[in-house]
Amino acid sequence: MTRVLVVTAVDLEARSLARHLSLVRVAGRDWPHYRGGALDLVCAGPRAVHLDTRAAGIESVSLVISAGVCGALSPDLAEGDLVVPEAVVAATRRLATAVLPDLRRAGTLVTVEEIVATPEQKARLWVETGALACDMESAAILEWAAKRGLRGAVVRGVSDRASRGVSADLASVVEPDGRVRTTRAMRVVLSRPRAIPEAMMLMSGTTTALKSVAAALGKIARTRA
Repeated sequence: MTRVLVVTAVDLEARSLARHLSLVRVAGRDWPHYRGGALDLVCAGPRAVHLDTRAAGIESVSLVISAGVCGALSPDLAEGDLVVPEAVVAATRRLATAVLPDLRRAGTLVTVEEIVATPEQKARLWVETGALACDMESAAILEWAAKRGLRGAVVRGVSDRASRGVSADLASVVEPDGRVRTTRAMRVVLSRPRAIPEAMMLMSGTTTALKSVAAALGKIARTRA
């Protein structure tokens, strides 16, 4: 059986998708790695910096999917909407994505180097790139796949609309290895009370987004059964 490698940035994304897809945690790993049927799911950290290490040893992979949440740039997108782009743009690079069964690809997604913190920054990025949404990993994941002769695709769910950004202090609660630090989140909330409703809205959007992504990944998994 050829396998599908699903890559997320954050531990929370990996755990949520694994739960929805009934994947089992692989024993003996120091990082989130889940498996079930044709799917292997790993958390590679923000910007996918740990992908080499965490994908090591997973054999017979034919398709790599960048999965998880993204931020909307288009005002037409709402929380939970699925983004399956035809291409990912980053700086001067444009990376085509593979066709996925039962999922319609449309538009582009832009991979950014820094958190897009405000609606104004999102609006500027939308005008400059024409992309539907943004993330921080998909370009790196597609390039990793291409170097190994593997097909690469993107399946992302919108966690925050174009009218909302993600504050830098909230984004900072995610460690470079992809784990969310509860103690750091508490410090953010205590130092800036307005972070509480922001965090609740982001968590709600993330939950809705990951349900959509899990449903899409489930379709892909069934075609491999």
